[in-house]
This record gives sequence, structure tokens and C-alpha cells, in this order.
Amino acid sequence: MSYVKCLTCKQCNNQYPIDPINVCELCFGPLEVSYDYEKISRSVTRSSISNGPLNIWRYHQFLPVSLENAIDIGTGFTPLIHAKNLGALLGLKNLYIKNDSVNPSYSFKDRPVAVTTAKALEFDFKILACVSTGNLMGSVGAHAAKAKMKSYVFFPKGLEKGKIIGSSIYGARLISVDGNYDEVNRLCSELADNFKWAFVNINMRAYYAEGSKTLGFEVAEQLNWKAPAHCVVPAASGELHTKIWKGLMEMKDVGLIEKVNTKMHLAQPEGCSPIVKAFNNKETQVTPIKPNTIAKSLAIGNPASGPFALKTLKDSSGSAIAAPEEEISECIQLLAETEGIFTETAGGVVISSLRSLVKKNKINSEDITVAFITGNGLKTQEIVEDTVEYDEIKPTYKSFEEIIKI
Repeated sequence: MSYVKCLTCKQCNNQYPIDPINVCELCFGPLEVSYDYEKISRSVTRSSISNGPLNIWRYHQFLPVSLENAIDIGTGFTPLIHAKNLGALLGLKNLYIKNDSVNPSYSFKDRPVAVTTAKALEFDFKILACVSTGNLMGSVGAHAAKAKMKSYVFFPKGLEKGKIIGSSIYGARLISVDGNYDEVNRLCSELADNFKWAFVNINMRAYYAEGSKTLGFEVAEQLNWKAPAHCVVPAASGELHTKIWKGLMEMKDVGLIEKVNTKMHLAQPEGCSPIVKAFNNKETQVTPIKPNTIAKSLAIGNPASGPFALKTLKDSSGSAIAAPEEEISECIQLLAETEGIFTETAGGVVISSLRSLVKKNKINSEDITVAFITGNGLKTQEIVEDTVEYDEIKPTYKSFEEIIKI
């Protein structure tokens, strides 16, 4: 059973039927799924969730698809790890890492794509497509394969090799476009108007965005049914930041957790930080920029959900941090050496921003803090390859002795 009521414009509140549309006809604002929370509150309990499957579908009442249409490749319920070593270095006793890099295609994108694929099948689409900075294309390829759909993925030229291979292996049709993400997105918006394809982050965006809420659900459940004091979240379009907040608020609204006093901190790389700049300048709109960052998964210069991320920052009394480019690879290594988690560049941005928040006394020692690691470092190995050092020896005991002399 689906508890969806309609699609609602996030700007003017005009309502629309459940169709593959994502823009309001009146004001051109983005559409969002609305639910009957009263019915959800009568049907869901902590116990019913805890007894559900160990994936995102344990929260199916909060998602815009019926459970019988679920596409399951094992997405969700990823580890929430008490980061004692990194926490000790930063002076945080209750630091947790939400490690979404262990999802089936090695990023959090499996969450929204699982939901979108199920909805695409309900709408009888045969082709799944996307515009991607890297992680999304791998997830689209994987879910399309499971759903027996064809897939087309569009990406800006110069993407990391690991992400290209990670999409190709699933049989996706790969199309490299000579332009940045925003230029590719404009092209795909035109294609979505002319092809009967399910573009997960264009005409299917209202449903796609809902999958990211499950990160908020999981964190609250894993913290014994309470919201953390702080969330540090990487931002490209800004959608993930808003949806984690929405997930926490939905759990409160149906009575699964008591209160949400969470500060939502948004992290972007210095070379592509339009939301950070807008927030720190106390603006309500985001001025587009041309990305120039090593964090390609966050290189969206015109973030679609920028204004709503700004609202989430304001509503949660959060902060927006721009991570220096030179700290990104350093913080990838810092997380690996302290917690045994190898993250991609977005994770380096998160850890750098977390460290900055601590230095600025935005986070207290006892505060329950969750840093969201959204992608796997195996996809962006070239970023840290210059740090690799190793010894060469001959196959003799004496040769080994020579390199361990103190």
C-alpha cells in the first residue's frame, strides 16, 4: 500500500497527480511527494520497522512506491560506526560515521535510484537514464540490470575512470558530453521532453529525491530512536541535505522519535561552493558558478535544490562550510588511517568540514555528531595515488633486515 497523496509544488503549493513530472506549470517550481502522515502513523511502529528487511524497504510506508514493486539489490541499512579514533583526534566523544560507501554500487545514490526504478516500472517505462557526476551512473546501470531495463547514462567529459568502468560493467550505454555537469543537465532536460525515458534526476526527480530520506530514518533508528545533535552532509545539488532533514522530521511527525534539534551542516569543496557562499552572504537564492574542484561528484555549479538547502540550514540553525581543495585528499587519508574507511573526494570534503566546525566551536565534545560518507574511495584512487610509498627488497632475510633498521 502506498500512502502518497499527490505531488506538491515546493514554491506555490499547487498540487498535481502522481505522474512522471517534476516542474510546476504555474511557477516552474520543483515538485515534491506529499503523504498521508495520519495513516502512516497508524500503520507504522518502531517494532514494525525493526522487524522489516535490512534495507531501505523497511521504511516503505514513507516511500512513493508500493512494496510489491520494490527493486532490491541490498541497498540501505549501512553501518553507523562510532568513530572513536577520529573522534579522539578531533575532541569529539560521540562522533559517528554513516558509511554509505558500502551500498551495492558503492554510493548513497543506490537509495534514490532504487525508489526511482520501482516507480519507473509502475509508470511502464522501459529505459532508465540519468545525467551524472559519477556515482549516479553506476547505480542507474546496476538497478536497470536488476529490473531488466535498458539504461543510458550521460556524464561530463573527464570523469574519473573508476566511475566510468563502474557504470559500464552493468551494460549501460555510456555517453560522454564535452561540457560541465550543468551543460549536460540542460541537454538531458531537452531529451527528457522528447524521449519516453525515465530520467531519474529530471522527469522522475520528485520520486528520486525521496530515496535519500532513508538516511535520516536509519540514523535515527541506529541511534536508538533519536535524532543526532549534528549532521555533516556533502552537497552537490543540495537535495541530500534537505532530504536527511525531511526524514528526521517525518519520523518526529509520526511519533517514532520525540524531537529533532539537529543542526544540519552543509559541506562543499572550495572550488564549487555556491550554496556555502549564498548562505554565508545571507542570500535566499544561489548564484551559479563554474566548478573548479577535484571533488567531481560535488561539481554542480547551478544546484537545483540550492534554495531549499538554504532553508534547511536556516530552519535547523546549521552551518555551511567550504573545504579547501588541498585538504580533500589529506582528509581522505585521515579517515582511512583512523577508522579504516576509504572514501572518495566527497568524503574528504565532509571530514575537512567536520574538522573546521570543531575548530570554530560549532560542535561540542559531548554532542552526538554524524558525518555522512556517501561514496567509496576505490572510485577515485587517482586523487591519493601520489601518497603511495612502498619498499622494494630482495627475497632474502638480510634484505628485509636492512629496511627495518632503526
